[in-house]
Amino acid sequence: MNQWLDRLEKEGNLRIIEEPCDVNLEIAHAAYIEVKKSDSKVLLFKRPVNREKGIEYDMPVVMNMFANFKITEEIFGRHPDAIAAEIGELMHMKPPQGFKEKLSLLPKLFALKNVFPKRLKHRGLCQQIVKTLPDADLNELPILKTWSEDGGPFVTMGQVYTKSIDGKMQNLGMYRLQQYDEKRLGMHWQIHKDASHFFDQYKEAGIKMPVTVAIGGDPLYIWCGQAPLPYGMFELLLYGFVRNEPARLVKSITNDIWIPEDADIVIEGEVDPEELMIEGPFGDHTGYYTLKEPYPVMHVTAITMKKEPVYQATVVGKPPLEDKFMGWGTERIFLPLLQTTAPDLIDYHMPENGVFHNLIMAKMETHYKGHAKQFMHAFWGVGQMSFVKHAIFVGKDSPKLTDYGAVSEYILNRVDVSRLLVSEGIVDALDHSSPEALVGGKLGLDCTGEEIEEGVASTIGDEALLEAMQTIDSNVVALKQYFTHTKTPVCIMAYRKERCVHRLFDDIGGLHEHIRLLIVVDAENNDIENPYMLVWRVANNIDAQRDLRKEPFIMLDATNKNSLDGYDREWPGDVMCDPEVLESLKRRGVIDYDRELLEKFYI
Repeated sequence: MNQWLDRLEKEGNLRIIEEPCDVNLEIAHAAYIEVKKSDSKVLLFKRPVNREKGIEYDMPVVMNMFANFKITEEIFGRHPDAIAAEIGELMHMKPPQGFKEKLSLLPKLFALKNVFPKRLKHRGLCQQIVKTLPDADLNELPILKTWSEDGGPFVTMGQVYTKSIDGKMQNLGMYRLQQYDEKRLGMHWQIHKDASHFFDQYKEAGIKMPVTVAIGGDPLYIWCGQAPLPYGMFELLLYGFVRNEPARLVKSITNDIWIPEDADIVIEGEVDPEELMIEGPFGDHTGYYTLKEPYPVMHVTAITMKKEPVYQATVVGKPPLEDKFMGWGTERIFLPLLQTTAPDLIDYHMPENGVFHNLIMAKMETHYKGHAKQFMHAFWGVGQMSFVKHAIFVGKDSPKLTDYGAVSEYILNRVDVSRLLVSEGIVDALDHSSPEALVGGKLGLDCTGEEIEEGVASTIGDEALLEAMQTIDSNVVALKQYFTHTKTPVCIMAYRKERCVHRLFDDIGGLHEHIRLLIVVDAENNDIENPYMLVWRVANNIDAQRDLRKEPFIMLDATNKNSLDGYDREWPGDVMCDPEVLESLKRRGVIDYDRELLEKFYI
């Protein structure tokens, strides 16, 4: 970590903040503002404090380690596409023909030895300071409270190391960890995570589960922790492949979990499978709060660290955030692995304002009728891709998937109701839109092939269309049409919701000549002039089985759901920065922002 910070400072990519900043909201708010800027940097808070508890911490806090594309590429050591090419080459490796080919293969095979972690016999840098019970105290760490309505402070960049009960598999995951007190952390591993599968093994056996959490060290560790590897594959194998040198591991002091020897801070403990505590709320990467739910509890048995540790944390909320850059690396590197399941996949992209699992675009080569729908089923059946809610497939002749304007035109000229696929499947535990937790609607859109022959019959201007809508329902507040030059203009409507939106849909069918695709959002907390955040809102808020109407034109209800819709779960609120905290940080020179930035990203 210190080597990375030195490098970042020399390159002008590190901003050092000497002003004392509070672990309650201030540090996270400052990082939240910074990462939304086009020239965002890594932030090092030299003097973190907790004014409520009267603590001045003796270790700095680093935020936004993955601050931009350039820094992320430096962390990988090369462009993620180069790593993907190496993976693809290995996956298509054929037996060598002749002595010369055998010789050329040797360096590649020799390099693979670096994939396997190396277990050291001595203690690591992370164990220069060792505190076991009763001295181990989580309050000595500058654990952050990110949002005003969070249930408490959370470890947000914890590398959570676990192992199967038979010791044959080890896992590295990235889960948020709520601090309950000086000795306990909540373990927010969702049911589809490897650590949760291991937990079930210990619960069935009736014995406590060892867990070790590492913080800091090489920034690549934490990226590996969120990588979508197959069940049972240790994520530090990926570290060795990317670094071309093995991860160096040391054994924990109070359990037999192995962790990187250069971590800055290590929290060791055990989880009693019979004990659950309420965890949350927490402002998560969806931009909404996830609600209170029972999760396992880790009892701390030891805390170890370097002599001069750095506490690494992140902030999650509304896009864009540093997970944009982490997700970019994941997206590029894992393309060859996806292509093993879908060989005709050319490329794919997960826009950060689609919150990754809520929206994916894929470019493919089609060979027969229904090929794209076959792809949809394949995507929804593969690992973490199974959590994708909305998938749009385009042909090999489409523009680059990151050219949003051009690819949107391509898609809208090919929207055909008969090529929509609505399905049901597993959704992410953080999804709030589905009628029940963990299961919800999925939408696939086949936009491969030629443009459709007939588009909207007769477009009219925004004012005329708004007047027609308000004649039907006076709660229609505003309206804007995008891409009116395409076969399928997108009509966004802001609605003051006093009845189920489907009743509105019943009433406006007569406007079918002027509309081909309508999306309704709440008038409150939405700006219909802001397409970036509208994508974020719509991808979050719809469940395709409930909220999509296909006739007489495509209609989507992206409003917040409540009893009017038969929705009986608790609908979470948006994460919002505390205005007083922002103003204080600005006044003290910690951050700078203008009203435009706050409005652009619904801050």
